[in-house]
Amino acid sequence: QVQLVESGGGLVQAGGSLRLSCGASGQFFSIYNLAWFRQAPEKEREFVAAISWSAVTFYADSVKGRGTISRDNAKNTVYLQMNSLKPEDTADYYCAMGRGLGRHSSDYSYWGQGTQVTVSS
Repeated sequence: QVQLVESGGGLVQAGGSLRLSCGASGQFFSIYNLAWFRQAPEKEREFVAAISWSAVTFYADSVKGRGTISRDNAKNTVYLQMNSLKPEDTADYYCAMGRGLGRHSSDYSYWGQGTQVTVSS
């Protein structure tokens, strides 16, 4: 049974930075693709960033240049570094894991419970 646990969310001022972490239980972490999604109040969940098992990365246009996704297979952890945060980045952030790879929620099989990020203006 795979479990994902996010951490690192919080309240930050516009222009600040946060690093989100997501630890995974279970085996074979290194062969899975990983992603971050976010969901703002009253909005649909949206793709933020993804990293393949081979460390290929891609990003949503809204965070390109401000976000960096990375993984540490030795620690079974995926990270999302977010810089130059904007109020519109306010959302619950979710990590996801799966054998698929893409920008859609359906590409991933396992999900964390989310961590809240609030960016004040």
